[in-house]
Amino acid sequence: MSAPQLSSPLRITHIITRLIVGGAQENTIATVLGLRSRPGLALDLISGPTTGPEGSLESAVAKAPGTYTVLPQLVRPVHPWKDALALMRLINLLRARQPHIVHTHSGKAGLLGRLAARRAGVPIVIHTLHGPSFGPFQGPIANAAFWTAEKLAARCTTHFVAVAEALIRRYVEAGIGRPEQFSCIRSGFDLEPFLTARNDPALRARWGLAREHFVVGKIARLFKLKGHDDLLAAAVPVVQQQPQVRFLLVGDGPGRQRLQQKVRRLGLDQHVILTGLVGPAEIPSLIGIMNVVVHLSRREGLPRALAQALAAGRPVVAYDCDGAGEVCLDNQTGFLLAPGDVPGLAQRLIQLASDPDLGRRLGQRGQELVRQQFSLDRMLAQLEQLYWRLAEARGLNPCHPAATQPLAQGPCIPQHAAGTSLRCSVGQSSSA
Repeated sequence: MSAPQLSSPLRITHIITRLIVGGAQENTIATVLGLRSRPGLALDLISGPTTGPEGSLESAVAKAPGTYTVLPQLVRPVHPWKDALALMRLINLLRARQPHIVHTHSGKAGLLGRLAARRAGVPIVIHTLHGPSFGPFQGPIANAAFWTAEKLAARCTTHFVAVAEALIRRYVEAGIGRPEQFSCIRSGFDLEPFLTARNDPALRARWGLAREHFVVGKIARLFKLKGHDDLLAAAVPVVQQQPQVRFLLVGDGPGRQRLQQKVRRLGLDQHVILTGLVGPAEIPSLIGIMNVVVHLSRREGLPRALAQALAAGRPVVAYDCDGAGEVCLDNQTGFLLAPGDVPGLAQRLIQLASDPDLGRRLGQRGQELVRQQFSLDRMLAQLEQLYWRLAEARGLNPCHPAATQPLAQGPCIPQHAAGTSLRCSVGQSSSA
């Protein structure tokens, strides 16, 4: 496909592996639906089938105007036959639709989508880094395989979007992409439901929570890398000193049964509540009844749950992995801990449970930060400007004012200083 002179809308195809309930998926859907109404833009979405206990967001995009295609062969696990079929099908779809831009998300779709875009002659290929594909959360063989795949896909990538500055540093240090190929654009969301979230007594009662209970919330899939085991380990000394503390675990996943058994084994039945699968629309009200939100994932770009908690004025406690430290500012919006620091986690939760004024101060500072950086309008404006800027650089001659405007940066500006270390990072030597 030769570089066309643009006389029709700028056509953009987004590709993602699956639309489970999750931050990357919410980001992708918000982008597609939010930019479809902008002048001069035409967006469509391709995803694989959505299965599993994590829930589905397919209805949010399937019911909306515009083209949404489910590709049955695009599955998350490695499956050579299905992967080959998915690649061929993506190439054919892209050749038929002739988008000016392909924008990929997640691991499998990020690899196959970018390879297909190159084969189909798509002028511009963008990939969003929602989280790292290599790091200390997995072994050296897996790291080598994912690093190699990322290096291959980077050759087909015009530009990278990262939800956190930490991801840019990780990839540049690992030799994937050049600094000028990256833009940091926060994963924005509708702030209003969180800004107005309240501590609803009726909702607390629904979950067995009394007025005097101090609620520690965690919003995450019940999955091995999300840190639920560390939270349960910390819960034991916490409830010994602060028996009014309750733990509200929001989400579902393959680890549910094992975690329920562990709760019983630790004698925490009266202190731990598992909500099961909860839709995105219910999250603001649940955060409203929490006093603090913890996020203990070992693998995450920039945890959406932390930004949402801060938007509601709730303090946060998080492990210092990837972009968590960009919103959980230690002693400013919450407390940042070394990964695996269970005693430190327990200490901070006890401190917050015994000092409500401290939590309010941290939450107020966090709310100010999120207002500045995480609005949905801000994210959409930055992406739109990026699309038009790349189109102009590719010679598509877009006649749109956004093409001539500098990309809005604000507080989220990539840092490419050589030698910058990340507590949860992995260098090129360990992943190559």
